[in-house]
Amino acid sequence: MAYLSNPLFGVFLSLFVFLIGQWLFKKSHGFFLFQPLFVAMVLGIAILVVLGKVFDVSTTQVYTQAYKPGGDIIFWFITPATIAFAVPLYKRNDVIKKNWGIILTSLVISTFVSLILITFISKAAGLNEVGVRSMLSQSATTAIAMPLTTAIGGNASITAMACILNAVMIYALGKQMVKWFKLDTDPMGTGLGLGAAGHTVGSAFALEMGSVQGAMAAVAVVATGLVDNLLVPAFAHLLGL
Repeated sequence: MAYLSNPLFGVFLSLFVFLIGQWLFKKSHGFFLFQPLFVAMVLGIAILVVLGKVFDVSTTQVYTQAYKPGGDIIFWFITPATIAFAVPLYKRNDVIKKNWGIILTSLVISTFVSLILITFISKAAGLNEVGVRSMLSQSATTAIAMPLTTAIGGNASITAMACILNAVMIYALGKQMVKWFKLDTDPMGTGLGLGAAGHTVGSAFALEMGSVQGAMAAVAVVATGLVDNLLVPAFAHLLGL
């Protein structure tokens, strides 16, 4: 298995499974279960499991020795991609300056409520302390959530999976949720909701709906990450996790 430890293996595997996801998504005319990020995650794990069977080693060993060197290179690009959300934010900073108080208050309240619900659901599902810690940061985008989870003693891989599933659900149900919560007449609320719940995928979806929605989604992604960095460690400590 030594020749798989070349970083190019992880890079090409990531691109390969993502391109398959894009192809399936296009062929299925946008069926939500074929969202490229979700397909890439599931198919990538399946390939690593198969490689573990072929080389008679654990999947964890295949991940750390074969995939991770190249996967870390791709992960590095998540941070500048997240920072790129400043572009739509800057273009509509007039809306942000006018409503910054409402925006910040709503995101703090929504993050706190989400932490309570995540804890309740995680414990109801029988997750142990590490599992609960791993789920707490999922309201932030992946680039922020994974290091935050590691800092509070959780499993960053579980957090990444939760973040991707969030994005898939928002992509699948985003339009319907906007109607359910009667946000279709409120572009600011629509953008904040999609960005806070769906992260990068939700923000891309919001940008398709309009410049205000896209700017608000970008604000939600960045601000939720900052709020999570403040609230999640304190919340975990409060619960004794």
